[in-house]
Amino acid sequence: MNIYSQKQRWKWLLALIALLIIISSLWYTNRLVNRIKKEERSKVGLWAEAVKNKAKLVKFTNDLFEKLKQEERKKAELYAAATKQLSGDLNDIGFVLKVLQDNTTVPVILTDDAGRITAQRNLDSLKLATDTGYIHSELAEMKKQYEPVVIDVYMGRKNFLYYKDSRLFTDIKTVFDSLIKSFISEVAINSAAVPVIYTDSSKTRVLAFGNVDTLKLRDPETLRNTLALMEQENQPIEVDLGDGYRNYIFYEQSQLLTQLKYYPYVQFGVIGLFLLIAYILFSTARKAEQDQVWVGMSKETAHQLGTPLSSLMAWTEHLRSMGTDENVVNEINRDINRLNTITERFSKIGSQPTLQDEDICEVIRHAVDYLKQRTSRNVIYEVHAPDQTIHTLLSVPLFEWVIENICKNAVDAMNGKGQITVTIHDIPEGVAIDLQDTGKGIHKSKFKSVFKPGYTTKKRGWGLGLSLCKRIIENYHKGQIMVLSSEEGKGTTFRIILQRG
Repeated sequence: MNIYSQKQRWKWLLALIALLIIISSLWYTNRLVNRIKKEERSKVGLWAEAVKNKAKLVKFTNDLFEKLKQEERKKAELYAAATKQLSGDLNDIGFVLKVLQDNTTVPVILTDDAGRITAQRNLDSLKLATDTGYIHSELAEMKKQYEPVVIDVYMGRKNFLYYKDSRLFTDIKTVFDSLIKSFISEVAINSAAVPVIYTDSSKTRVLAFGNVDTLKLRDPETLRNTLALMEQENQPIEVDLGDGYRNYIFYEQSQLLTQLKYYPYVQFGVIGLFLLIAYILFSTARKAEQDQVWVGMSKETAHQLGTPLSSLMAWTEHLRSMGTDENVVNEINRDINRLNTITERFSKIGSQPTLQDEDICEVIRHAVDYLKQRTSRNVIYEVHAPDQTIHTLLSVPLFEWVIENICKNAVDAMNGKGQITVTIHDIPEGVAIDLQDTGKGIHKSKFKSVFKPGYTTKKRGWGLGLSLCKRIIENYHKGQIMVLSSEEGKGTTFRIILQRG
């Protein structure tokens, strides 16, 4: 198994582990959120029940208050009846006097049909003695508060009995109003930290609120939308205050629970961003380290080849002086020149090569001719090029290295028997070179992987050839190299695209 396959398997394994961690974390967080949500709903339920019970108490107090109000009205009417009886024939004067004496709480003022005050009871005696306008101000207040009790005296004459709430009734009313305010306040404050809005029966006027952004309450449209969302989440609590008054309590889940629900997604987003940045930094550092290793290895190889090459050149001159067959010496010189070219290639890795205007068709023919003489006769080479010359900027030694690498891989893929066809296309983007073989082919999923360092299908391969080709074409020549097409068992076509010169 090559290092690239191992690397891919490790990537898939780590991705699977990461996915399992995310799923388990989401599952646990969701479970925790549901538990808290259930507990919160239980607390809100208890709170709502307490609100309803307190609302019953308020309603009961309101009903009691209404009964007291009616009783005071009856007292006033009874007082009026007794007054009328005193003015006419008396059947039971003792009972009438008892009725008049028993009214010790309800302030009353009796007037005739001309509006003159004829009697009063339960007013402040001190103010009556010192303030002449006191009784008239009391009469005016009574007229505002309640309709008078009309007393038919005789012969069409009428008296009017005015009254107002007793001090006892006023005190009870003050306590009741305080209870209502306390109830509304406690609804907002003791809401178990959940957002609460307390409205009147129209559901448009806010009486109290708690844990709610005030911006949601200022605009009527925003308030209406907020209440609609709350009602969608929880049924509003109806508060019956008696006497036809109904208020409503709207509430939703707490902000803490909402934040907790989205917390894992935010957490994974931050962790993912951190891992992405770390991956980019580590990949950049690893690539820079690989570049340094390759450059160092290449320059050291060129340096090591320099010494034996100088020696071989001297030996060829010695062989020629000894009368050795000239054809043998020429072939040796050709191989020495080839080694010089290889040394030059290695020495140029890591430094920006000088690009020169070259005829791409001629360069490819020269490279293929050399390969023909160095490979099996069972491999057929064909070059299809347009009649006109196509100029492009090239570093000939490095570009020939690319052609040789691709062709040698093709020969290995064909097991030393097959056909390699090089086709040169004149295209609008520049020039395209297609190198087609009849070898084993490449699976579609590996089209990009073949250019990565370490990828190889050979038992003794290092997986650096195509990686070097990609570096030479894309980094040095600003071109493109790709697998154009491939079919397993039928062959592969590589395409190189270069800019015009």
